[in-house]
Amino acid sequence: MKRQLFRKIFYIWFLCCGFIQCSNGGGAAQTQVDEFTKQDPDPIESIDCRDVINQDIAQSRHNAITHAVSKVSPAVVGINVVQIKRYRQRSVFDDDPFWGRFYQPREYQQKVQGLGSGFLISPDGLILTNEHVIHEAVEIVVTTTGGKQYQAKLIGQSREYDVALLKIDGKDFPYIPLGDSDDTVIGEWVIAFGNPFGLFNVNSQPTVTVGVLSAVHMDFQKVEGRTYNGMLQTDAAINGGNSGGPLINCMGKCIGINTFIISGSGNEGTNIGISFAIPVNFVKSILPDLKSIGNIDRPSDVGLKVQDVNWLVARMLGINPGDGVLVGGFENGSAGQKAGIEVGDVIIAINSQRIRTVAEYQAAFEKTEVRKFRVVIYRDRKLYELDIDLDS
Repeated sequence: MKRQLFRKIFYIWFLCCGFIQCSNGGGAAQTQVDEFTKQDPDPIESIDCRDVINQDIAQSRHNAITHAVSKVSPAVVGINVVQIKRYRQRSVFDDDPFWGRFYQPREYQQKVQGLGSGFLISPDGLILTNEHVIHEAVEIVVTTTGGKQYQAKLIGQSREYDVALLKIDGKDFPYIPLGDSDDTVIGEWVIAFGNPFGLFNVNSQPTVTVGVLSAVHMDFQKVEGRTYNGMLQTDAAINGGNSGGPLINCMGKCIGINTFIISGSGNEGTNIGISFAIPVNFVKSILPDLKSIGNIDRPSDVGLKVQDVNWLVARMLGINPGDGVLVGGFENGSAGQKAGIEVGDVIIAINSQRIRTVAEYQAAFEKTEVRKFRVVIYRDRKLYELDIDLDS
């Protein structure tokens, strides 16, 4: 009996002690929970997810292209020029090799407005553009980003390679570093800046178009006496007025000068995605001469207009068809005119080489490095020798 009574008292005492400990422990745990919730009652709901989303979108809008645009835009300029255009009034005898010399067409001049693009390449105001933008210009006005205008001075030019170097007065101008046009990847993003259709004049900001580098080392036959070799092709939209603007890579460096497009529409100034730029490495190779010499072109021909001698003209001159080429005209100030060649002369030989056709005449001048020529001409039923110096 005593053992049973002792067991009951022990069980009662054990249960009471456990209850007291559980009560104390539960109270401590509850106190800790209350303190935690007081510090941050709802930590998850306190973060606004819209702020995170907006921040991500803002960051994604800024990329290599936008950074390059913000870096380069202040150095792009618009160019407005006043040019002297020479016009020639045609006559019914223009295409006649014989009678045309008796009926010379009337020539007249007229001032016209022109525009294009350019970009600063040094803090002291040197500007690169295309030569055809400022060709025969009597006034060149450069507008910088922000609307300030400067009278520009022509420092150097090359009509053959279609590059010109201008200078405006001032200092600390923003400028575009010249990159490496040989270090390019077909398919990489490129950015074209410029003044298409004169839009730079609207808000003094360059227009920006983006495309990829489509091809490199594109060679073309001479266009109006200009040589375009090693050209960069891009599908970045380039239109009339973009000429002379920079073609930029995503690092903000110039890799070319936007120059011309091929258009499949009736409007030759409309872009269809085939545009070409002069590679900047070539520009860098002639830049020292542009600065120091100025006009770096050497005459590439004698400036004569010649035609094959047909049977009618041959009979009137007393020679045989194919005995030479007939001079039907010349450019004022050309090497041929300075040498004393006249309209109506027949060129018989060049440097002892017999000339019978226009093709042979052209080959005699174009396929040689010689700059001086001895020309045999037929005039008034007599033969004469004249010296032509292309560097004169």
